Amino acid sequence: MKEHPKQTGGFWGNLALCAAALAIMGLLIVLPLLVVLKEAFAGGVRLWLASVTDQDALSAIWLTLGVTAVVVPLNTVFGVAAAWAIAKFRFKGRSLLLSLVDLPFAVSPVVAGLIFILLFGRHGWLGTWLSEHHLRVVFALPGIILATLFVTFPFVARELIPLMTEQGSEEEQAALSLGATGWQTFAKVTLPNIKWGLLYGIILCNARAMGEFGAVSVVSGHIRGETSTLPLHVEVLYNEYSFTAAFACASLLSGLAIVTLVLKTIVELKGARDAA
Repeated sequence: MKEHPKQTGGFWGNLALCAAALAIMGLLIVLPLLVVLKEAFAGGVRLWLASVTDQDALSAIWLTLGVTAVVVPLNTVFGVAAAWAIAKFRFKGRSLLLSLVDLPFAVSPVVAGLIFILLFGRHGWLGTWLSEHHLRVVFALPGIILATLFVTFPFVARELIPLMTEQGSEEEQAALSLGATGWQTFAKVTLPNIKWGLLYGIILCNARAMGEFGAVSVVSGHIRGETSTLPLHVEVLYNEYSFTAAFACASLLSGLAIVTLVLKTIVELKGARDAA
């Protein structure tokens, strides 16, 4: 009878690895989060409320929510379409499309913001035409939306491509052979099979859209009350030495991170339960 090889490391080795992993997570994730919360409420709940309900803070919050409300649905549609095309079909340019999906992961957000400046800025390639038609892209809401779209559009697609590739296209082909239309096939066959992966990608896309800093910082112009999103507002407050207000607004982003983690865990558990 063949013997199984002994595990290397044993109990103490495994315990040391777990302890090291927990220590690193505590140092890099938990401790900074606790510091943010401590500083946010250092002046009491009343000061925290005053900081997050300040006119500029509310403007930053609503702008962040508005941009996210536009970006997430667009990236969801794009992600599903791109994943469908890449996973279900073989065509010329498939590898190029897959590379374009991964492009924002390879390009620094700051560089992405500079690209939009070169394209849509006053002295950019399209700047003269935009000025003649009294249109503003950079240092305005459209530029913020475009920059956020660029840095977040891989998240939904990247979650769905491996999932849809693994599932194959046999079920869709069977539905089509039985007379179902393309939309019926997608709604009744494809969508139920990818729902948990889709939700997971939407959650990640939403979190990144609300927390994006680099690309938005370049194209926004930091106009207080107009083009400052919540991350930019935190930076402005911190640079002005309004530390309590900065940490108060940062606590909202930290809360978003916690909510994202909880939702991510729930989706993973439900997905694993359905798969079992």
